[in-house]
Amino acid sequence: MSAIENSKLTVVGAGAVGSSVAYAALIRESARHVALYDIAAEKTEAEVLDLAHGSQFTGSSDVTGGADISVAAGSHVVVITAGAKQKPGQTRTELAGVNAGILKSMMPQLLEVAPDATFVIVTNPCDVLTVLAQEVTGLPSQRVFASGTVLDTSRLRWKIAQRAGVSISSVHAYIVGEHGDTEFPLWSHATIGSVPILDWEPLDGQPKFTAAELDQIAVDVRDAAYKVIQGKGATNYAIGLSSARIVEAILNDEHSVMPVSTVLNDFHGISGVALSLPSIVSGAGAEPIHQTAFDDRELELFRHSADALRDVADSLR
Repeated sequence: MSAIENSKLTVVGAGAVGSSVAYAALIRESARHVALYDIAAEKTEAEVLDLAHGSQFTGSSDVTGGADISVAAGSHVVVITAGAKQKPGQTRTELAGVNAGILKSMMPQLLEVAPDATFVIVTNPCDVLTVLAQEVTGLPSQRVFASGTVLDTSRLRWKIAQRAGVSISSVHAYIVGEHGDTEFPLWSHATIGSVPILDWEPLDGQPKFTAAELDQIAVDVRDAAYKVIQGKGATNYAIGLSSARIVEAILNDEHSVMPVSTVLNDFHGISGVALSLPSIVSGAGAEPIHQTAFDDRELELFRHSADALRDVADSLR
């Protein structure tokens, strides 16, 4: 495929996350046309006006929107953020029942007006909702996937970069599995530049990383959203930026490697659940990299993640 010209992105949901996705897409010029859809008409109109008033400063992208689903017509990418938001102390899987109902009723309508779109699920619990969205639409798994652990991976790389004294782009590490409580880093492949993370010697005289320190970093990354939600009520800026970045990889047919969450088919014997793995994101959607290697402990954790999400998905069918 090739980059999509005159591209259109529709963001579903005009709450804190959806408006941040639209804002990030506009200032990054992720798509030529950005539409915002939400059934809350007054709120949506206000968000669109606020974004449009800054058009002088956002390049050639334009923004429209409204409370009629027809605003999504002709979209190349649809990012779904609509749903009940996560409350302080609430896990992502506890959100599942309410948001599953919203998604299952909305997906067929979106597919009708945007039949050729790639759908990116951001609403939590995004892994479970991706399975349900793929089932209700019948679309191939490449075209319905979740933002997954793209943001978690950014959080991980930021913390490692701070400690190691290097730029974030020099840290090569991934969070995989569930976007949630059973996620974990692929430490067996983590490097700073070309140096395995446990061998890295910080230039400022700080000691090397230890296994215990890496374990604590993994916990801090896993719980980062809870800390932000406790302090300000929602996570929105970083997920807005990471979602815009995923959109760019699709619309520009980049074949970029990102840890998005697709419904798996016989990955180490795991099928029918959506989990994040390093995947190739392009104009065709997302394709997990099946050659991704795990050590024995990581494979055990990945299977634990799969079991946890399968139970939640089964409870919602």
